[in-house]
Amino acid sequence: MNEPTPAVSLNADLNSDYQRAGFGATLPFGRKPAVIVVDVVQAYVLPGSGLYAQGFVDALAPNRRIVAGARAAGVPVIFTRVAYDANGRDGGLFFRKVPALSAFTPGSALGAFAEGLEPIDGETVVTKQYASAFFGTSLASTLTALGIDTVVITGFSTSGCVRATALDALQHGFAPYVVREACGERDGRPQEANLFDLQAKYAEVVSEAQVLDQIARCAGD
Repeated sequence: MNEPTPAVSLNADLNSDYQRAGFGATLPFGRKPAVIVVDVVQAYVLPGSGLYAQGFVDALAPNRRIVAGARAAGVPVIFTRVAYDANGRDGGLFFRKVPALSAFTPGSALGAFAEGLEPIDGETVVTKQYASAFFGTSLASTLTALGIDTVVITGFSTSGCVRATALDALQHGFAPYVVREACGERDGRPQEANLFDLQAKYAEVVSEAQVLDQIARCAGD
């Protein structure tokens, strides 16, 4: 298997400095991957929503292709969403820090999955209240029961829930592969900074084409 090519576009001298310091080794893509689609919901892609940004819309098509590729290969796809009680009490300080999370209280249609990225029968949906898809959920147990060794992470937002999920995946022993084109962010600056840091310390940041190739190789395993 070819080693992944880091898809990081920051200054080459910065990359070299990190590599000399001992960052950025390669995590292998295992034999039992799963795709985790993080919070790809209407709140981020519907014009008029407070969380809307074009960077999220741009990531929809890559997400659809990755989900389709995983399904075709028999690779598990897991979706996450956010939901709070009416007062956001189950969101604790996170809900207090980010008032925009009120989009995910009862009665709001913004928590619905984006068009073309709805779970199908038999796919796992993880409902969460905090940034990481692992925190306070059964995700780690689900992945372990499935024999998963690698998680392909896509979704929203790169600096928030994607990053937190990738970090916790690493800490739970699942190799995290973050797909550059399939992760959305409000602005290009936090997008690039977070992808750089993820690649250096916690994950493999790879292209859509690389991940689709790796997923196809797992078909029938």
